[in-house]
Amino acid sequence: MMDNNPEECSVCFNNYDDNQLRPRTLLCGHTFCSQCINNAIKNGQLTCPSCRAQHAATAATQFPINYGMEALIRKLKGIEVVPGKPIKAPARGISKKLHSLVQEQKSIISSLITSCEEVLSQLGEYRGQLGDWKTHHLQLQDRLYALVVQNKSAMKLLELEDTSVVDMTTQGEEGKTQLQAMLGSLDTVNTAQEVFMTINEVDQCNMEVENWLQKCQELFPDVKTVHTSVKVQETIREALEMTTTETGATADPAHLGDSASSIMNKVQEITGEIPQKQLTVEDLRRMRESVKRLVEAGRVVAVKRLVEAGRVMAVQEDQDGRRSARITLQDGQLYLHPLLRQPSPAHAHTLQESEVVGVLDPSCTLVFLDLGWAGSTRGRVTIRLTPDTPLARQFVLLCTGQWGHTYRNTKLLWVCYKGEPGEWVKGGDYESNDGKGGAPMLPDLQGRYRRSGQAGAVRALGGPRGPRCAQFIITTRDLQGGGQWSRVFGDVVSGLDVVRAAVNHSDITEVTVVDCGVVLPL
Repeated sequence: MMDNNPEECSVCFNNYDDNQLRPRTLLCGHTFCSQCINNAIKNGQLTCPSCRAQHAATAATQFPINYGMEALIRKLKGIEVVPGKPIKAPARGISKKLHSLVQEQKSIISSLITSCEEVLSQLGEYRGQLGDWKTHHLQLQDRLYALVVQNKSAMKLLELEDTSVVDMTTQGEEGKTQLQAMLGSLDTVNTAQEVFMTINEVDQCNMEVENWLQKCQELFPDVKTVHTSVKVQETIREALEMTTTETGATADPAHLGDSASSIMNKVQEITGEIPQKQLTVEDLRRMRESVKRLVEAGRVVAVKRLVEAGRVMAVQEDQDGRRSARITLQDGQLYLHPLLRQPSPAHAHTLQESEVVGVLDPSCTLVFLDLGWAGSTRGRVTIRLTPDTPLARQFVLLCTGQWGHTYRNTKLLWVCYKGEPGEWVKGGDYESNDGKGGAPMLPDLQGRYRRSGQAGAVRALGGPRGPRCAQFIITTRDLQGGGQWSRVFGDVVSGLDVVRAAVNHSDITEVTVVDCGVVLPL
């Protein structure tokens, strides 16, 4: 398409000039102003705004000036005279080559000004971060001062207690001395009168010592003094241990690899902090692998801290709103809990639930059920599902809550053959929680399923077309005589003792799946 305004830059639509908007021609033949070229350069690359050709460049000065365009512009300026404004004649005192050199220097200065502005902006952001840190230090200082005050109060109580102990010790020593003297007096009595007088003194002394003994029992130890001292010591010791661990005063300085990185990127590299929108599934994978190898450094430590603090969530958004699932770390293993309508923690880092679940390997899917009764969680049951079977996929859906329903807070319902071979327990009514619900989540659950008569086998209730086949059965005792159950789609790999303990509870309906989810094979 013909350019009807050749004197204008086709990006910013400003007229070319002999300063920042000087016309320069790219290797692909298209011309733009120096300022737009500088703005378009990113990471040493320039994409032509017209034809999208790629050019290696770090500054506009690497491209030649379009002198023909400048001549055309001067000619146009000579023709289009603005009334009342004299035409500025080109400089006659220097040659065209020197004039071009001057313009090059002006362009270099303009580029440096832009760089200065960028660094000044980074310095402003860095200063804001320094201000935040100073505020945090002041807050920590206040808390440390509060610990010092608590420590002084505890020491004052100890001093008072020590004074009381000293006083009572003195009284006890005096009583003991008097008793010893009484023993000597009884050995030297010669008359009845001396006996009666000495016995009276002994009785008085005995009474005083007995009173002293009772007073010691009542006064010591002072509960408030001992409790306060122990608690303050524990609190301060934990704070000091954390400070010693976290400060890294003896650690080697961090190596800042890329000198071209921005100031704040370098700060994040030193501190290990991760911007909220930069956490990835790959970070979790590296973190878990490092935990398994007991290797911790840099970003891995930061990710681990976030997970351990409960600040990493998998989120799902649909027409009904937003739901989130916790990601936790235990014994070097990552767990994804079910999606719930729950507020995310402050400063939470979020990942799309579809990305997280997408890493599940169908050939080795592990799920977990946390069983609890009498108000507390009693243990975790981990189940390995049979690869690529509809009932296994349905179980994953109900452990993650991807389709809205979940096994979380469902009760175990019934024990069959209790205490006998083939004993099993039933649960998983996500609908009515009384054994009458548990409709299938998937339209077709037909598939090739195993048979097993061993304890730990997990199977469906009824056939794959049954109206309650989302309910599950866990076998807790082996069948005898070679018998086998059908429709087995998983096996308990750990926690079978927890299921057996639940079976032996007085009322099986008091046992609840307090939590559930999947093990992330990252």
